[in-house]
Amino acid sequence: MRRASGYLAVLAVGGVLTVAAALFLGAPLRDAAELLAMAVIGSAVAAGLGIAVGRALRTRTLAVQVAVAAATAIGAALAGAVLAAQAMFVSTHDLRALLVVLAASGTAAGVAALGLARHLGRAAGELRSLSEHLASGEVREPSGDLPAELADVADQLAATWADLEEARCRERAMDASRRELVAWVSHDLRTPLSGIRAMVEALEDGVVADPETVARYHATIRHETERLTQLVDDLFELSRIQAGALDLDLQRVGLADLVSDAIAASGAVADARGVVLEGELTDPAPEVAASVPDLARVIHNLLDNAIRNTPRGGQVRVEAGTDGDHAVLSVRDGCGGIPTHEIDRVFDLAFRGDAARTPGDGGGGFGLAIARGLVEAHQGAIDVANTDVGCRFTIRLPLQG
Repeated sequence: MRRASGYLAVLAVGGVLTVAAALFLGAPLRDAAELLAMAVIGSAVAAGLGIAVGRALRTRTLAVQVAVAAATAIGAALAGAVLAAQAMFVSTHDLRALLVVLAASGTAAGVAALGLARHLGRAAGELRSLSEHLASGEVREPSGDLPAELADVADQLAATWADLEEARCRERAMDASRRELVAWVSHDLRTPLSGIRAMVEALEDGVVADPETVARYHATIRHETERLTQLVDDLFELSRIQAGALDLDLQRVGLADLVSDAIAASGAVADARGVVLEGELTDPAPEVAASVPDLARVIHNLLDNAIRNTPRGGQVRVEAGTDGDHAVLSVRDGCGGIPTHEIDRVFDLAFRGDAARTPGDGGGGFGLAIARGLVEAHQGAIDVANTDVGCRFTIRLPLQG
């Protein structure tokens, strides 16, 4: 429909211009009508032939199609002019002069059309070369001047290649993370399960019989079972986050309450490790729309990470306040800082920063990854930066209006 309306518009404009030119001659109406009919018939026949040739060659190169279009225009002009001249000119000399002028003009137009066709051909070849280089992974700028439409296509090709390359990098990073996750989970499961099996076999065979040792074995088995249960819970939570299956029950909640509860819950662990745990809240305390258990888990994971990595005698400090239209919560520790080459990976799955750590030292390695997933599910952001004595994890969440 749009193509047909375009054709009709061109024909209408052309008809109006043709009639205007005929009237401009000041010739009698009959002569003007005859001249108009001759010009239209000749041009229509040439245009029809040109369209037929163009359709037959529509799969050829762009240069060939441009040459056909130019030849059609020149042919239509020549045919209309010759027919009209034969009908209206009395003098043979005038007709011959017109033919000479038309031949020279057609030749000039043909040369110009050929030059344009060659330029478009080179531009199409340059675009094809650019796509081939992009397909092979090589990025380069076009070596020649491209028409606006082809330049847009080249820019879109480059942008698409950049998006695909970014997606490939993300996929490779995810594959590496998954492989690392499988390795860590296998290690974390195999070690406690081997210990549990050995202790159960010792208890079953009666190798261990004194009450004190039996009680210690039972306590160890219970501790390892709880740790394995936590590991499975973390894996389940990660699968929900990555699958986008989180069903957040958002409600208005004050950060002061969540921070106070988290500090109270982590206080015993901090005391056992000799770490000072403090909190500071602004007044009034910020309020956010959040899922209480999920946001509480984020704060607990950050505190657990900070306490675990802060040496005895160090300090962990929790601060909450506002920054513009966001609530900000930060957890500062005394871990000594994160190496520059590792700071961008602390939120990766199963990343522990030290391959020599045992599972008991670093947990499952999922706490920070879960924290990031839950914060982003709340339309927030989390980042980490080094400080003088350690590092600071910062959460930004939209304020509840």
